[in-house]
Amino acid sequence: MQARPLEGIRVVDYSHFLAGPYVGRCLAALGAEVIKVERPGSGDAGRQHATVLDDEQSGYFLQLNMGKRGVSVNMRDARGKEFMQRLCDSADVFVENYRPGALNKLGLGYDELSARNPGLVYCSISAYGHTGPDAHRAGFGLIAEAKSGIMQMIGTPGEPPPLMRISLGDMYTGIHAVAAINAALLGRVKSGRGQHIDMALYDTLVSMHEYAVQCYTMQGIVPEQTGHDMPTSTLYGVFRAADGDLVIAAQVDDAWKRFAALIETHGGPDGFGADTRFHTLAARNANRLDILSVVKPWVASRPVVQVLELLDGIDVPCAKVQRIDEVLADPQIAARGMVVEHEHPRYGKLRLPNLPFRFSDCDTTIREVAPDLGQHNAEVAQSLGFGAAEIDAMQTDGVLYSKVRP
Repeated sequence: MQARPLEGIRVVDYSHFLAGPYVGRCLAALGAEVIKVERPGSGDAGRQHATVLDDEQSGYFLQLNMGKRGVSVNMRDARGKEFMQRLCDSADVFVENYRPGALNKLGLGYDELSARNPGLVYCSISAYGHTGPDAHRAGFGLIAEAKSGIMQMIGTPGEPPPLMRISLGDMYTGIHAVAAINAALLGRVKSGRGQHIDMALYDTLVSMHEYAVQCYTMQGIVPEQTGHDMPTSTLYGVFRAADGDLVIAAQVDDAWKRFAALIETHGGPDGFGADTRFHTLAARNANRLDILSVVKPWVASRPVVQVLELLDGIDVPCAKVQRIDEVLADPQIAARGMVVEHEHPRYGKLRLPNLPFRFSDCDTTIREVAPDLGQHNAEVAQSLGFGAAEIDAMQTDGVLYSKVRP
C-alpha cells in the first residue's frame, strides 16, 4: 500500500459549521495532518448543531471533524497569538470560512500570514466571495441556494419551493475547495509559493447549472418548476407505486422503446410500444401528457418491487426512493464501505457516512474520532517548539483551553 497522497502536509483548520470543516475532513482522509483550531469555552458552534450527544459533541461535529487534532487557543493573550503565528508558520494550508476581512483583525488574514510563510496555501470560503458588491454580506447555504436559481426550479408549480434537506452549497463548495487546494499544492512544487483561494457558495451553485443557463442565453427560456418529472427529458421522473415511490429514467430512445413495449405486454394499451409519436425525445416531450396518462396508472397499480424487477429485466434505469434507514441497510453501501464505524470512548459505537474517495493502493477511511475541545493542545504546542514549563503555564492560564473530563 502507498502512503496517502497528502501525508506530510499540515493543515490549519480555522473554520466552523460545515463548508470549512468538510474541507478539513477530506484533507485528513487524504493523509494531511489537520489541526482544528477552536475558540475557548464553546468551541466550534457546530458542536451544538444537531443530534447533540453531550455538552460538547454533536453528531454533526463528530462527522465533520473526524481524523483531526484539536486545539483551543485564546488569541487575546499574547502567548495565544504567538502560538497561532508559529502554527501558521509551520502550515502548508490554512482553511477559514468567516466573512471576508474578519480574520484580519486577529492577524490571521492572507496578507499577514503569507508574508511570514510565502508557501502557504490559504483557502477562504464565504457566501459571496472576497470581491463584488455583496462580498460584505453574511450568508449560509440556504441563501446561496435561493440566489443561484436552483431553488426556483424545484417543487410543485404554483407552490413555494421546498427546502433541500442537504447542505448542497456548503458541501459542493467544500469539495471544490479540496480540488483547488490540491491544485495549489501541486503548483507550489514548481513556483515555490502558495496563494489565496477565494471560494464562494454562490459561485459554486451557479456553476452547477448544466442546462438552465443555456436555456436562457440560447433560447430565452427561463426554466420553471416542473414537479415530479422533466418536460424536456420524457420520460425521466418520480412515480408513485402502490406502496411507495420510485424513479424511472427512460429518456433515451432505446430505453423508452423497451419500456413502452414492456407496458404494452403487461396490461398497457395495445400499440403503446409501437406508437411512433413517442419514438424520439422531441416527440415524447411534445406528447408528454399522453405518455404520463399511461405510465402513471401503470406504475400506481403495482408494488415498487414488482416495477423494479420488470424494469431491471429490460435494463431501464430505475430505483426505489429510499428512506435513510434503507440506505444504511443497502448491501451496495456496505460493499462500498460508505458507512464508517468508530468506537468512541464515551459514546460507544458510532456509524457515520464515509467519504467517496476510492484509491487502488491506499485506504482513505478515517479511523480516528473527532477531537474533544483542546484535546491536543500540549502535543501541538510541543511540535511548535514550546517547552514543558511554557505549555503548563498556558494551560493553567487558559491560553490553551481544554475541558477536563473525569
